[in-house]
Parts: sequence; C-alpha cells; structure tokens
Amino acid sequence: MGLSRLAALHGVATSYSPSPDVTVSVPDDTVIAVLAALGVDAGTPADVRKCLAAAESRSRLLPPTVVVWAGEPLPPALAGLPPGSTVTVEPEPSGPPGHPAGRPPALLSMRARAAAPAAPGVPPPTTAPGDAAEGSTDVPASDAPGAPAAQDSAPAPLPAWWIPPPHGVHRMHVRTPDNRRATATLVAAPARVPQPPERTHGFLVQLYSLLSARSWGMGDLGDLADLAGWAGRSIGSGFVQVNPLHAAVPGKPTDPSPYRPSSRRFPDPVHLHIESIPEYGHVRDRAALDDLRQDAAALSEAVLNKGALIDRDAVWELKRQALELVVQVPLTPGRRADYCDFLAEQGQALEDHALWCALAEVHGPDWHTWPEALRDPRSPGTARARSELLDRVDFHCRLAWLTATQLAAAQRAAEDAGMGVGIVHDLAVGVHPAGADTWAQQEAFAHGMSVGAPPDAFNARGQDWGLPPWRPDVLAATGYAAYRGLLRGLLARAGALRIDHVMGLFRLWWVPEGRPPTDGTYVAYDAEAMLAVLVLEAHRAQAAVVGEDLGTVAPGVREALSRRGVLGTSVLWFERDWEGDGRPLAPEKWRRDCLATATTHDLPSTAARLTGDHVTLRHRLGLLTRSLEEELTEDATDTAEWLALLARLRMLPEGDGDEEAAVRAVHRFLRRTPARMTGVWLPDTVGDRRPQNLPGTWDQYPNWRLPIADPEGHPVTLEEITASPRLHAVMEVLRPRKPRTAPPGERRP
Repeated sequence: MGLSRLAALHGVATSYSPSPDVTVSVPDDTVIAVLAALGVDAGTPADVRKCLAAAESRSRLLPPTVVVWAGEPLPPALAGLPPGSTVTVEPEPSGPPGHPAGRPPALLSMRARAAAPAAPGVPPPTTAPGDAAEGSTDVPASDAPGAPAAQDSAPAPLPAWWIPPPHGVHRMHVRTPDNRRATATLVAAPARVPQPPERTHGFLVQLYSLLSARSWGMGDLGDLADLAGWAGRSIGSGFVQVNPLHAAVPGKPTDPSPYRPSSRRFPDPVHLHIESIPEYGHVRDRAALDDLRQDAAALSEAVLNKGALIDRDAVWELKRQALELVVQVPLTPGRRADYCDFLAEQGQALEDHALWCALAEVHGPDWHTWPEALRDPRSPGTARARSELLDRVDFHCRLAWLTATQLAAAQRAAEDAGMGVGIVHDLAVGVHPAGADTWAQQEAFAHGMSVGAPPDAFNARGQDWGLPPWRPDVLAATGYAAYRGLLRGLLARAGALRIDHVMGLFRLWWVPEGRPPTDGTYVAYDAEAMLAVLVLEAHRAQAAVVGEDLGTVAPGVREALSRRGVLGTSVLWFERDWEGDGRPLAPEKWRRDCLATATTHDLPSTAARLTGDHVTLRHRLGLLTRSLEEELTEDATDTAEWLALLARLRMLPEGDGDEEAAVRAVHRFLRRTPARMTGVWLPDTVGDRRPQNLPGTWDQYPNWRLPIADPEGHPVTLEEITASPRLHAVMEVLRPRKPRTAPPGERRP
C-alpha cells in the first residue's frame, strides 16, 4: 500500500485498463524506476516510508501552478483560501520576449473582509469604481474564499473580491490571516482556442515528398508557399497541413522521421528554399552556386525519374554549402534590424540551440558522448566553447532566422490566397534523447525513460517511441516555461497547430530504459495547466488547434478537449458505431469539432485501402500475425461495408469496380459529415498507393523517403499534381454547393 500511495501522490499509475473490463497491474520495479526518474527514491520499504512521510507532511497552501479560465468559477485552490487571505498578482510584462516592456504593469491586490450576511434576495454588495485603493477590493464574507457556493445549477459567479487579471502567465502571492504564505504561477486563459471557419477543406502533405521542378531533391518551403497559393486561389482550399518541420538530429544517415527531432523549438533549415533568400542574388562566387544547383538538379532527377529515394543528407550537404556562401553577404540595414529583433525575441533558447549545432559539428550529434565539461550547457567549459565557436553559433542562428522568415512567408502566401486557416503545423510528441532540447533543458526531461504506448488490440507488445518525456513536476514548478516557449515559437508563423498524440497533455506511457513496452506505466500531467497554456498561446496567435486523438483515449479526454475548442481527428475507416452494431457510422452522426479525413501519414492511402494493396504489402514484409487469406478476407469485408454505405447514400453512382470513383465517393462522404475541417491526403488525389510510413518497420520499408507518386509508382511533381484531372475531380466534390438563384429582376420558375 505504501508504494501505491507514494506513486499516486506523484501521478504514477500502479494499474491500467486496456479495455473497460480488464485491469492490468504494473510491476513494482516499473513503479520504482519511474519514481526514481521523478527524483523520488523508493528502492526499499524504508525509502518508501521516508518519502511518503515527507510527501504527506508537506502542506501546500497553493499548487505550483494555478489556472483561471475567463468567465468561469475560480478553481478550488483559490476558492478554498481562508477568508481574509490577501492575494497579490504580478501581471507578466506586455510585449514580446526580449523587448523592453515599458512601465511594469500595476500589481493586482485583493483582500477579503468579514461583513454581515445579506438579506434574502438581496445581492451582495460590490465595490464601485473608485471606492477601493488601486488594484484592491474589500468584499463581504459570503463572497470570500472558502465561503459555501450557492446551490444553483448555473455556474458559480466569480466572487466580488476577485479582480480578473489579463490573459497571461503571472506570479501570484497569497498570505493568510495566520501569516502563511505561498507563491505560485497563475495562468489566466481564455475559455477556448480560436475556431476555424465553419466548413473548410484542405490538403495534408509530407513536405519533403512534394518536389517541384525547382526543388533541391526534396520539397521545401518555397514549394509549400506555392501549393498554398495555388490551392487557396484555384480550388478554394482553406488550409495545408504539413508534417513536423522540427530540427533533425544530424547524422550519417540522419534519422528521416520528422517525429523524432533534435529540437521541437526551432525549424530545420533543410526546408529552406535557397533561391528565395534575398542575399542569394548577391553571392559573388556564382560559379560555386551554379555547381551546387546542378548537383541539386541531379538529386531531383534521380528521385523523380530514376527510382532513387529522397536523400535528406545529400540535400542538406548541398544546401549547407550554399548557405555558407549566402551568409557571407552583408545584411542590409533593414534585414540586420530584423535579424537582431529575432535574436532578442528568441533569447537564450536560440543561443543554446545554435551552440548545440556548433558543438555537434565538432563532437558528433550525441551530447552524451561529448567531453564531460560540454555536457552541461551552463558549465565554464561550455562558455569557453561558445566563445571559440562564435562564428558557427551565429551561422546556426542565422539559419534559424532564415527558416522562420520563410515559414512566415508561406503563411502570408496562404492568407493572401484567401485561406481561412493557412498552414497547419504539426507538433511531434517528443524529441530525440541525444538532441539539442534534451541537452539545453536537461532538468525538464525524465532521463532513462521513453514515451510509448501500452499493449492493445492492434499491438500486443506495446510501443516504445524512443522519446524521453517531460517531467510533470518540473513543468509545474517552472510555470510551464519550456512548454510555453515551444508553443509560442510554433504558433508564431502558423494558421493552426496539429498536436500529435494530444492525449499526452493528460498522461503518457513511460517505459523504463532497457525494459519492454509491456513493463511501462502511465504518468499523469496537470491537464488543466497544459490546456490553459495551449489555449492562451493559441489565442495570442489567433490560431486553431487540432488534436490527433486516435488510439487509446482515456474517458473524459475528448470532452475536455472539446470544451476548450481543440478539434479532434476522425479517420473514415475507424468511424464505426462501436457502442451499437459496429457498422460504419452514418455521416450525420460524426462529431462536428474535428478534422475529418480518409487517411494519414501512418495509414494506407485510400487507393491501397480500397484494393487491399496495403495487406499484401504487409505480407511481403512479414508483418502479418495471421494468414494472408484471413487478413485479406477481413479487410475486404470492412471495405465492402463502407462501399455499401456509400452506394446506399447515392455517393457512388458509377457502381463497383471504379477506383477513382470510389475515392471521390469517400470524399463526398466526408463532405456530408458536419466536420469543421476536411483534410485530403494529397497523395490520394493522384492515386498513390504507397504509405509514407509503415509502423513496425525500420530498414524493411523506406519510411519518410518517398516522393508523391501516381498509381504506377512514378513520382509526380507539384506542377503535375496541380494539373492532374484526377485531383480536380476529387476536389470538385468538396466545393460547397451554391444555391441556384435567378438574376436580379427575374423570377425563379
């Protein structure tokens, strides 16, 4: 019991339920290892008793972080304060980080005092403007913290003593009448994130796979801006969603997965469109640039016409050489001022990231193998290295700025084309254990742990994603500073943000190093605080948020996300009446607040799903757990049920056997649902049969390295995609039907 109690106090689960009628106990060794990663020694029964006694003897007046939502009742941490407590709020400075904020905002000071109870039916007195000293309010005891709330079905009103602070992350100080004191971070958030237009459609694409005639061997930010500009103007799309563009861990070869980056805080300069950099045109060594462009053209030619895979390392080597020439060109005064502003806004975070990149060039990409003095970003040895590598640090800072400016340009191109949302960026669930973020923010990560997923009906062994998790206790103690900075950077140049495995805001499956995923356990996060920071930063950026909520979702999670305006993700093949007959879910029964799509980067393309090609692919790679015949039969039955529903709804007038017609029918169905956003997997529009990623494979399949291709597997360029009759036929079914009206002055028949 002692270990279970200690685990519960630290949010560590000692059991979990993979299904409603099954409960699985977590091994004690796992619980002890996870507690150790949280700084709690539970190795022996004596250690457990000691830590439990210490934890239960601590009496906190306030938790480390308190959340208040606009227009909603105060949380128990504030509503339960003793009457007469003084609450002082120091609002955060206004203005972007790194810039002078001007005069510090005035303190908000609140105080409760005793008063006679109000007569029945008479509202409690309130403080009129000018009656109290600046930033302070005296209130009757009936409104004081800790007073019983009125028994009413309506939400409890805010007490009169409370002065709502501006939206932001503030410092709050509390002193009780008996002189107990506490300080906490106060997150004051809007109730919901901004919402996308009522109905909108757009493309989902892995940017590297989108090569144009001008690409340097993989898709880039110039191609993204071009796609957005064309899609907004020509077919009325409202958004383009891309894969995470986070900075990768350099290596030979570099891990191609965009979901295991070195840093989620900064984008990868491999996505730069080199010719769009203003200084490019002023490089003196034109011959060197011409040679690099010819090599880049050869890379593209190999991918597009010779069957080669996308080679990220080869692309980066060419771009790096070009950028070394570009940064030698002096910046104009205006550009220099913009760069200096960027450095000031990003501050220490960018300096750390650029230093890690510079050190990785010298000592390799795994900071755990660096000289010991360099493993601590704040050590004297690291400070000396910073001075010695100043030019390389500036080089990587410059690349981060250039990439950020092109990300902003892509969003402007989308907005200029009339897109209601624009570019939807993707936030990976974690980072590589050897990368820049784990080096710069070591105290924030649970070392020796990895994020994954428990065993379920689809994967009996569970999953280990090789991503160290954030420590919830450190996040809370630091006011979620790392999380806030991450979101602010991503949202600054986005129309919306997709959050991979959004359930991670609530809990994550931690797997101790060296153990199988089956020996993991759930660790809880303060979902209220995580959501409040997300809503606050999205509100500041005026960006929508889409959560990827596929797979195992704990009860109440989808409801909590929906309450805060976070859209979910609904994939057609998974949408069935699971609480009823298990048959495909009729379109009118789909949820409204979601992005509806036929597939994602981890799933088969629609053509492969319709034909069963995805099953034969998995058979060739030895991934099936049953016979090929059994798998094909089950898959065909599943597909037939969906096609029958499409036929009953008269969405498949061409009948059976027409693949292109069936793909169009699938998207007609998505349009019929109430979903606010409809996402079209761009490879689906040209009949691509190959998945971009095949979970469960590593070297067996070229994950994250395939260009978009036609049904025969021949790569197609951005120019060919936009001219494809097949694409236009698919997108036509998503156009809103305009009501037929008679010309002015004429009567309708």
